[in-house]
Amino acid sequence: MSKIFILGASALQIPMIRAAKERGLYVYVLDYDSAAAGIPLADEFLCISTIDSRAVLEAARKYKPDYVMTSTSDMPVRTVAWVSEQLGMQCDISYEDALCATDKNHMRRRMKECGVPIPKFYAAYSAEDFIGKSRIFKDRFVAKPADNAASRGVVLADTKRNPSVSYLRKIYNYVHSFSRGGVVMVEEYMEGPEVSVETFTVNGETHIITITDKMVTDLPYFVETGHTEGSRLPEIEQADIRRVALKAVGAINVINGPCHVEIKATAKGAKLVEIAARMGGDHITSDLVPLSTGVDMTACSLAAVIGDPVDLEPKRSQGAAIRFLYMQNAADTSLDSSTRIITSIEGIETASSMPGVTDVQLYSRVGDEAVPLKSSNDRLGHVIAVGADADEAAARADAALEAIRLTYEDKR
Repeated sequence: MSKIFILGASALQIPMIRAAKERGLYVYVLDYDSAAAGIPLADEFLCISTIDSRAVLEAARKYKPDYVMTSTSDMPVRTVAWVSEQLGMQCDISYEDALCATDKNHMRRRMKECGVPIPKFYAAYSAEDFIGKSRIFKDRFVAKPADNAASRGVVLADTKRNPSVSYLRKIYNYVHSFSRGGVVMVEEYMEGPEVSVETFTVNGETHIITITDKMVTDLPYFVETGHTEGSRLPEIEQADIRRVALKAVGAINVINGPCHVEIKATAKGAKLVEIAARMGGDHITSDLVPLSTGVDMTACSLAAVIGDPVDLEPKRSQGAAIRFLYMQNAADTSLDSSTRIITSIEGIETASSMPGVTDVQLYSRVGDEAVPLKSSNDRLGHVIAVGADADEAAARADAALEAIRLTYEDKR
């Protein structure tokens, strides 16, 4: 029986764990969290951080997996690439290129070299450096950690409203706390609708599966609150988005596998936000893509890893949408947290029975804490719906979300 290491055992990794089991593979899951949701579905669990490359390599030498992969997590992409190179295994993205797909400083520099449209950017290596580089922008700019994901630590700074040094230090300290390597990116704020492009590369040829419209929370944060497929942007804008997405995937030299490409359609054309050499999270590739197109990107990703044929043929054309549940007063304009306690949850059965709704999940229960929405980890649940087209799917998902009611009380 062939063996596989799947790096990550969170809820978003479950579809890949199940797919590997269905293919008859002996599945090891690796995660630092001994209570991760996917552990019971695997054959064995190894309590190893997915970003501890040396520990993963040591485990691979001990257990001798035939394949090593991850599905929806950013940082493990580096680990998979490095371990694969060390063991002489199939490597669908080199470690050097994986850095460009997981570290925003490397990413921006590579994209600039390759002529991919990107925002103006600088890397700051200290508080003073950050303050100096932030002054280059006249009013608003985006600050983000160079090496984190899920919108953690990403915030809009507005120096027109508050030009003080103390404000900039507060921004820097907040963002820096999420940066593993200590680098903080200072970037041009791009206005315009944001999408993600789900792609799949087979033997160096990249195919665009679909374009997904994004919804994000109110500024100053950039947390995704919903996604809708297919995109409802004008075709001329979608064509430009596809062009930039293909150029970005080419810049990181993916040989086989999925990419999740985030792009903004600005007044000056499509510009890259970020690219990830993995499947899209937020149930985009595990749920929305199969529902809207019939393409099973989980199965495709596994097939590419184990050397089987990859089936990218669309089998349907309909709409699919996800909406996330979160504490409604989350548009907190400060960098402080106001924790509350969930006191009641109502409407789950009603939402689940509404037309087109395929999934309703809560991540929290009565008695759990809820905090303002500053990263994806702060969301409380989701609903997924399908429809004849994107408009119908979005309306159904919105209605289902509206049916769910949560109440809170202040934390004592």
